[in-house]
Amino acid sequence: MQFNVVKTLSAAAVFLAFAGSAQAADATCEVNRPVKFGGMNWESNLVLVDVERFILEKGYGCETETLPTETLPALAALERGDLDVNTEIWLNSVAEPWEKAEKTGKVKRVGELYLGGESWFIPRYTAERLPELKSAADLPKFKDEFKDPEEPSKGRFYGCPAGWGCEVTSTNLFHALGLDDTYTLYSPGTGAAQKAALTSAYKRKQNVVFYYWYPTPLVGSMDLVKLDLPAYDAETHKCLTSPDCKDPKPSAYPENPVFTGVNTKFAQEAPKLTEFFSKVAVPLPEMDATLAHMEESGDDAADVAQWFLKNKADVWTKWVPAEVAERVQAAL
Repeated sequence: MQFNVVKTLSAAAVFLAFAGSAQAADATCEVNRPVKFGGMNWESNLVLVDVERFILEKGYGCETETLPTETLPALAALERGDLDVNTEIWLNSVAEPWEKAEKTGKVKRVGELYLGGESWFIPRYTAERLPELKSAADLPKFKDEFKDPEEPSKGRFYGCPAGWGCEVTSTNLFHALGLDDTYTLYSPGTGAAQKAALTSAYKRKQNVVFYYWYPTPLVGSMDLVKLDLPAYDAETHKCLTSPDCKDPKPSAYPENPVFTGVNTKFAQEAPKLTEFFSKVAVPLPEMDATLAHMEESGDDAADVAQWFLKNKADVWTKWVPAEVAERVQAAL
């Protein structure tokens, strides 16, 4: 009897797997080539791109590929049509370049993911050691507390990773605050290098001051204090986001809309896929929970994407028609 039950269950499992494959085969993609995603190397983008790729492949019958890139090159590639989709565009980091690209008519803003944020941080233990350090403008008085190992006469400020859109803003803000004489602006080569350096300093209880964005596993897992910045001013901040800003003035970061951009020609070729991208939105608490799972589990983005699809169906099934959701769930 037990053997027959196992045999029956195995047969059912084979049937369900076949049915899932058959369902996916029934879907016909709107484009007869791989859909090209921009692969930026920060965690939320890595996970969301893998979530979207799985949905396109299993739910819409598409082929997909990811092209590794950085924020500003990705925007140029989206405009040229070398990319179809840029899943996560942080508006405040690329306000002026995005505005210029949008005016060409070659790119479209289609989906609002969530409201992110950016700030300059110190660990809470540093704030307790240096109670008079409240704002970024106070940093010159404390340069010896953040000694740069390569230039010990100055402090080290960890800016945005090289090549990212936020590098322009954090660099302009660094100059606007007059920190050049007292600090070196250190731009790590990659997001991973930045995270590794900050995590190492934090574990050793070393004083460190740095730019970071959220939601991210790092900000969620550390006890941090934001340094005060001058009040946000829209025109001032617009200049800070421009590589050509001639006379940068300090301004706080505003809340940062994070949205999806697509190539306009792709949007015309694939209206159903574009409608899907327009509906992709993740409540911030769910994004925090997903990134916390990534940090705790140590899983890579593809595995975390699977975890998201299995555990957050109430979120992603709102993005797609019922028959697409069924095909995706059958493939999980």
